[in-house]
Amino acid sequence: MTNVIRIANCSGFYGDKLGAAKDMVEGGPIDVLTGDYLAELTMAILYNQRSKNPDAGYVGTFLKQVREVLATCVEKDIRIVTNAGGLNPSGMAAAVSKIADELGLAVKVAYIDGDDLLPRMAELQSAGERFENMDTQQLLADGDKPTVTANAYLGAWGIKTALDKGADIVICPRVTDAAVVIGPAAWKFNWQRQDYDALAGALAAGHIIECGAQATGGNYSFFQEVPSFHNMGYPIAEIEADGNFTITKHPGTGGLVSVGTVKAQLLYEISSPAYLNPDVIAHFDTLSIEQQGDDRVYVSGCRGSTPTPTHKVCINTAGGFRNSMEMLLTGLDIEEKAEIFTSTLFQSVGGKAQFDEVVIQLIRNDKEDPQTNEEAYARLRINVKSKDPALVGRIFSAKVIELALANFPAFSSTAAGSGGAFISYWPALIDSKHIVELVHVDGESIEVQPTSQLDLEPIYYQQLPVKIPSYPKGETIRIPFGRLFGTRSGDKGGNANVGIWATSPEAFGFLYEFLTIEKFKALLKDTAEYKIERFELPNLHALNFYIHGILGEGVSSSVRIDSQGKTMGEYLRAKLIDVPAEIAAHIRH
Repeated sequence: MTNVIRIANCSGFYGDKLGAAKDMVEGGPIDVLTGDYLAELTMAILYNQRSKNPDAGYVGTFLKQVREVLATCVEKDIRIVTNAGGLNPSGMAAAVSKIADELGLAVKVAYIDGDDLLPRMAELQSAGERFENMDTQQLLADGDKPTVTANAYLGAWGIKTALDKGADIVICPRVTDAAVVIGPAAWKFNWQRQDYDALAGALAAGHIIECGAQATGGNYSFFQEVPSFHNMGYPIAEIEADGNFTITKHPGTGGLVSVGTVKAQLLYEISSPAYLNPDVIAHFDTLSIEQQGDDRVYVSGCRGSTPTPTHKVCINTAGGFRNSMEMLLTGLDIEEKAEIFTSTLFQSVGGKAQFDEVVIQLIRNDKEDPQTNEEAYARLRINVKSKDPALVGRIFSAKVIELALANFPAFSSTAAGSGGAFISYWPALIDSKHIVELVHVDGESIEVQPTSQLDLEPIYYQQLPVKIPSYPKGETIRIPFGRLFGTRSGDKGGNANVGIWATSPEAFGFLYEFLTIEKFKALLKDTAEYKIERFELPNLHALNFYIHGILGEGVSSSVRIDSQGKTMGEYLRAKLIDVPAEIAAHIRH
C-alpha cells in the first residue's frame, strides 16, 4: 500500500489517554502520528498557565508522549505533527529538541507561528478589522471585557512546507483541527493549492480522526454494537493520492470502525455541510461511505471548493468572575422551597441587580412516591457572575451557608462556592491578507501565504439535488427516537449542534419529513427560545440542527450542567415518537 499515507491520531483533547501515542507507533504500520489537543476551552486553560509562567502555554503532557515514542518514530521513519504548541510553539519545539538530545536522537524539529494576533489587535482594528462576534454581531471594540488571547486558525500549507524541508516533528500553534492531517497528505502527494477535491477528502479524514476514539466506537449511540471498550483502538486514515481514504484502527484493539461510527464523527461539531477551512471548503453532502471489511470504512468523492478570503479567529476575553452553588431540595413542595431560598438569599446579599448575570436552575429529578432517598431529590443551582470578584467570592458563599439552619427543611448543599475567574469565547473573522504565517526550520523562517491571497481562479462546486427516499405510511407505533436514529452532539463556541443519522433509507425519508425545526423544538422544549438552523446531508441519511446561543459565551463561561452540549443528542434519542410500524419493525436495540 505504497500509494497511501497512513496518518494516525493519538489525542482528541488535552487529557486524552497518555499511552495512546505509544500504542499507535507500536501497534502497526503508520507514517505520521498526529495529536489534537486544542479546543476553545484548552486555549483558555493554556492562557491561565502562561499567566502564571511566561515559559508555559503549551501542552506539557505531549512531552511525556514524545519521550515514550521518539526513538521508535526515528527507527520507523514516522513523522510527528501536532498542535500541542498551543500559545507557545517555540517553547514546545525547544522542549522537544531537548528531549531528543537527552535521548541521543538526531531529529529536525520545526515550529509554526503567526497565529497569535494579540500583539497586533490595535493595529488590525485601525486597519479596519472589526472582529465582529460571529454569534452576536457585537463588535469587539464595543465590549467591556479585556482581550486575553486572539489566535487565527492557520491552515495546512505551513505543515507541508516544514515536511518538505525535512522536518521530523512539526509543532503547530492554533491551526484548524484537520490541518495536521491535510498537511502531511499534501506533502506525501505534493498536492497543489487548487487540488481542492483531494484537499477536501483530507479535510474530511482529518475531521473524522481529530477526536481520537470517537471515530472508533467511543461516544457512539449504538454502543451495544461495539465488541469491546477495553484497549480502545485509535483511528488511522489511509489517504490516497486523490483524497479518498479508509478509516481503520490497529488489529487486536477494542472499539469499532463502522459506517455508523464514521457518520457520527462526520456530524460532530459542524453547522453547514459546506465545511469551511482556510485551505478548502469541503462539501460533506457529496461524499460516500461504505464498509469494506472488518473495521475498515472507505470514504470517497468529497468535493472541494475555493476557500473563503477570511480566517477564523479564536478570541478569549476576560469574562469576569463567577460562583456556583447547588442545593438539594427534597420531598414535597419543591418549587416553594426554591422560591423561599432564592428570595431570602438575594435579599441578604443586596439584590440581583448588582450582579452582571444571575441564572437560577431548578432541576427536577425527584419522583412521586420515591422508592429511595435519592429519588426524592431535586437540585437548585444558583450561578452568579460579576466583574467584581468580591461580589461573587467568599461572601456570597458564606451567605448561602448562613441559611443552612434558617430556611427550607432538610437543607443540603452539594457544591458550595465553586468558581472563580472565567473566560468568554469570542469567535470572529479576519481578512486573510493580515495573516503572516511563519515556518521555523533549520534556522530559517519561511513565510507561507494563505491560498486566498494567491490570486488563483475561483473554483466552486454546486451540489446537485438529491431525491429523498420514500417511506411506508399507515399504522404507527410509539417508540424512543433513538431506536431508529443515531446522534452526535457537541459545542461550537456558544452554539451547539445535534447531528442525526437514520439507520435505513426509509427511516431517513421519515426523518426528513418529520423532524422540522418546529418539531425539534417541541421535542426538546428547552431549545425553543433559541434560533435553530436545519442542514440536510441526504448522502449520509442525516440531518444537522445548529442551535445558536444555547451555551452562552462558550464552554468556559456556560452555566449549563452540560456546558459542551455533549448530552443533547442522547437526550433527543430518549424522546418517544410515533413512527410507521413497518419502519419500526427494523429498529436497533
